[in-house]
Amino acid sequence: MDDLDWTRFDVLVVDDEQDNLDALRFTFRKAFRLSYANGADQAWERLETIRPAVVLADQRMPKTSGVELLAAIKKRFPDCYAVLLTAYADLDVLVDAVNSGAVDRYVQKPWNADELGSIVRQGIRVWATLSENRRLRDQLRAYTGYLEGQQRDPIDFGSIVGQGEATQALLDRVAEVAPTVTPVLIGGEPGSDKDVAARAIHVSSPRESRPFVRVTCAAFAGEALERELFGWKRGAFEGALADRAGRLELADRGTLYLHELSELTPALAARLLRLLVEGTTERIGETESRAIDVRLVVSTVGTARQFGAHGIDELSSRLSVFPIGLTALRDRSEDVGDLAEHFLRRYAARNAGAATAISAQALRKLRSYAWPGGERELQNVVERAAILAKGETIDVSHLLFQGDTGGESREPASEATHGISLSRRLDAIERRELVEALEAHHGNKAEVARALGIHRTTLYYRIKKLGIDA
Repeated sequence: MDDLDWTRFDVLVVDDEQDNLDALRFTFRKAFRLSYANGADQAWERLETIRPAVVLADQRMPKTSGVELLAAIKKRFPDCYAVLLTAYADLDVLVDAVNSGAVDRYVQKPWNADELGSIVRQGIRVWATLSENRRLRDQLRAYTGYLEGQQRDPIDFGSIVGQGEATQALLDRVAEVAPTVTPVLIGGEPGSDKDVAARAIHVSSPRESRPFVRVTCAAFAGEALERELFGWKRGAFEGALADRAGRLELADRGTLYLHELSELTPALAARLLRLLVEGTTERIGETESRAIDVRLVVSTVGTARQFGAHGIDELSSRLSVFPIGLTALRDRSEDVGDLAEHFLRRYAARNAGAATAISAQALRKLRSYAWPGGERELQNVVERAAILAKGETIDVSHLLFQGDTGGESREPASEATHGISLSRRLDAIERRELVEALEAHHGNKAEVARALGIHRTTLYYRIKKLGIDA
């Protein structure tokens, strides 16, 4: 940590004699960011406005000794480095103070400027290390809780499947941008697997071992998305009963993926723009800025250019530095077979006794279909067929398609052929959205209701009706 900027850290100096404070000010005013307190009472006033990395306190002060003051400060700021200045070689008091943890170092007066300066720098290093470790532990704890509501499938996390020309072009684009920190905007039709492209960028980057945090933007309405991303300070708004870290803090030094970001409030757009420009942000209701190092990947429905219609021009421009457009599955039929077998392997790995192969006739049928629902529809068709097969191989008779288009190869659009009525399909869509919202809010139904803009009783009714285990 030799590259630390010592003037970025607060050092509090406490002494009841003004001459001593003046001497410290004259010696160290350019080397450190000093605050001064004439006695213990004034020290507590200063501590209302600063978070000290190092505290220098004189031992002999009226009312409160230096050891007593440092012990009290340590209770409030356990990471701060406590240095006792004393002109008295009271060995027993010093030993007890150091052993109790109230004092980290002591310096006898008259102090040597080089020695004391070295001790202050050491204290700043210790404080910076402890603070960073605490931040990483908090991030890991929060990220672990976040992962409980997410699915990271080891079979296809970040793997782009397909041998076609469009897929190879996508792999080239990912390889070009992954090593950088440039924001990426992914555009594609509904049903295209934008998640896979976002994860591929993450796992191909130097941030692979860091968090990958996905936010389903459609699960949050109004100001809820801003709160979810940036977190909040206790009392920032009604219902903010405790401090909470936002998804940005969870993704620090990793990748934040905003899935299908569409409408932006001016406040959210301004916050995201500041993050991209300055690398800093604050929790809602907080005044202290936080440095955040995060790679931003955003997906949107449609082409990358259409994002500009939903947000602020400057933000849209920065997000569009490196756009990636996904080719619709109907335009790359050469990938359908590889994708179908990939989805089947993934399903079979989770379900014992499921089909493990697709017949040549079934593969031809899959390739001839137009796939209006993209990769998502293909995955659903394969999983449904694996259930219906009740054997090792999926055949043509096990393929049931959905959607309004599909070309000449489709069966007649009857209820029997669809297998699922429109009402049940709509219920399935609603169920999926509710499940994603519940996962995003870690099962907190009050937050889910606020995010979706519905009454809590309505939410409970829909959860029960749709058979969601929540």
